[in-house]
Amino acid sequence: MALISDIVESWHSPRRVVRRLRGAGRSEPFVFTFLFVFLLLAIVSAAPLLARQAALEHGPVAPRLLGAVYGAVIAVPILYTLAALGHLVARLMGGTGSFYDGRLALFWALICTTPAMLVCGLARALTQNTLGVTILGFLTLAVFLIFYSVMLREVEGQ
Repeated sequence: MALISDIVESWHSPRRVVRRLRGAGRSEPFVFTFLFVFLLLAIVSAAPLLARQAALEHGPVAPRLLGAVYGAVIAVPILYTLAALGHLVARLMGGTGSFYDGRLALFWALICTTPAMLVCGLARALTQNTLGVTILGFLTLAVFLIFYSVMLREVEGQ
């Protein structure tokens, strides 16, 4: 599958992958698909913890998962706004990209972070809130920030 191989390649050559994705042409449905897949995987990464909490409280899992889905829906305009802000900041620093390029950089960075996010979600479900899970969460955030900064610089032409 091309998506998985592109994610793996992005872990060692993020500039090359985002350059190739940018060169594929402008397609808003293509970029939105990245956001959709990220949000779907975010729900999947939260599911083990939600299932554990439901089992411990002897309650149903469905309302918890529905809450995660609602959270994902609410995240869509927030992430579009963050992509626009990222582009505007890059523009102030001399970037020459477009708002589309800002969305591509943010959404692809989110997609590339999903393997770490899935591991973090599983660790959190197995151990609840421990120091190791907190450190893993911060490492996942650091991975995302590195991906995003590298990819935003690439698409903005810096």
